[in-house]
Amino acid sequence: MAGCSDTSLIDHGQDLQPTTILEKGAELPDMKYSEGDATVLKAVKQATSRFNSTTQATKAGYVNLEECISSESGGMGYHWLNEDWVDPVFDPLQPEAVVYEADKNGNMKLVAVEYIVIDIGQDHPHFGDYPLDVGGTPVPVDHYSLHVWLYKDNPNGIFTPFNPNVSCN
Repeated sequence: MAGCSDTSLIDHGQDLQPTTILEKGAELPDMKYSEGDATVLKAVKQATSRFNSTTQATKAGYVNLEECISSESGGMGYHWLNEDWVDPVFDPLQPEAVVYEADKNGNMKLVAVEYIVIDIGQDHPHFGDYPLDVGGTPVPVDHYSLHVWLYKDNPNGIFTPFNPNVSCN
């Protein structure tokens, strides 16, 4: 699917269905992930912290989809997608999307990363020990996805799609 620049992978007409965070130097809270997940989380945070700057995200090929996604379960925020990375390969250090929330002044603040892996019959991908969700994004082909709330606490869990602490208002 990568390289199909004339066709967007995202179908904005499809509704999303609902399915804590590391501060600098903080220990991982005791939630639903294992030591394997913690190792991956630390590496991902190190690899993605530069995307606190949307300028850096743009330089890395991410494009603002210009829509804040929310539901009754909470918000996801504004997704910036690198379509070239939406493919059958899962690389935890290269998330297909970075997710922002606008602050009261309209400045974008990084809150999460998201993975989108096209399903071509490969083994079910895992983030550390945690399996990616089946589907979950408006990508019009079979896929796996996973939000990882590395930059904003999600009381529903670090791997849940919607965060009640994120608002589109």
